[in-house]
Amino acid sequence: MSSVDSNTVLWGQTIMYTAYCLAILSVMALLARKLTRPPGSHDVTPKIFYMWVGFLVVLGVSLHVLTYNTIPWVKDDLHGSTDYVASYDITVGDHKFTWADGNKQLQVPCGKLVRFSVTSQDLTYGFGLFRENNSMVMQMQVVPGHPNDLVWTFDKNGVYTIRSTEYSGPSGYQMIEKDAVKVTGCSQDDPVSAEGLHR
Repeated sequence: MSSVDSNTVLWGQTIMYTAYCLAILSVMALLARKLTRPPGSHDVTPKIFYMWVGFLVVLGVSLHVLTYNTIPWVKDDLHGSTDYVASYDITVGDHKFTWADGNKQLQVPCGKLVRFSVTSQDLTYGFGLFRENNSMVMQMQVVPGHPNDLVWTFDKNGVYTIRSTEYSGPSGYQMIEKDAVKVTGCSQDDPVSAEGLHR
């Protein structure tokens, strides 16, 4: 797995996509200018306009190509890795998360591929792990009647909260399991996990 975590990816994508959105807005400004100027006045030629649009297409595709190997979950999730060392079965129903072993906190090894297998008994929910500063480590949609598996390799020690990341009705806002996942065994700590902030 890449050593880039979701916090770094979020900042990088915020900068890149803000620049990309500003570039797209410039195309809208060009169109607005063309529509509001009197006929026959000197304006941007179609050749320049289509060159600019072509540049934006190349830029947009390049953003996705460049970030392909920095997104933390790409390697394990897209290539369907099945050599995980532990699997955590979680059930969601009536707006509550429960897991089979009855422990209050899932103990997860660091630096090893693990699987979270989440089953919904009634509605579509989300399953996300969050740091203490509310930044997200990872998430997936949990659809009833389908397998919902997410494989992940943690590269830092930390304690994380499970939250639903999908709207599931008015009761969905309370779907928070504080300090539900504890990752241990790495040489580095996640400084913004629950444990890192409380040191």
